[in-house]
Amino acid sequence: MHADRLDDLDTAILRVLAHDARATFAQVGAQVALSAPAVKRRVDRLRERGVIRGFTVRLDPAALGWHTEAFVELFCHGSTSPATMRTAVEDYPEVVAASTVTGDVDLVLQVRARDMRHLERVVEQLAAEPFVSRTRSTVVLSALVRRPDVPPAAG
Repeated sequence: MHADRLDDLDTAILRVLAHDARATFAQVGAQVALSAPAVKRRVDRLRERGVIRGFTVRLDPAALGWHTEAFVELFCHGSTSPATMRTAVEDYPEVVAASTVTGDVDLVLQVRARDMRHLERVVEQLAAEPFVSRTRSTVVLSALVRRPDVPPAAG
């Protein structure tokens, strides 16, 4: 399902749920001018179409003991496949996101760690992966904007 096929009400429902997945159908309905049963029908359809894959909670990493964050770039030997990269980085609980990218970098990781020593160990382990030729890290000082995945505003 493509987001461009969503109508304005579906988009509004998704925006409410992205900010509070625990909102009741009545609460969502009050914000989008629909009855609770109408919201439920639309949410059910959005789930069936795969637009909504699940409901979750947003956590505060620092409250969980993850006080250090970095973006780690991996430069790989030859033509390492994305499947090989994924298999390797999935084993690191500190890796919270991984993306192949264009340019001279092959893979960018978002990494969370308890402290700088922990981050250093993780980066050393990543650098020791057989397909990695080198790494480059950027430590996050302040996370200024973090948004949940929400559909773009109508426009």
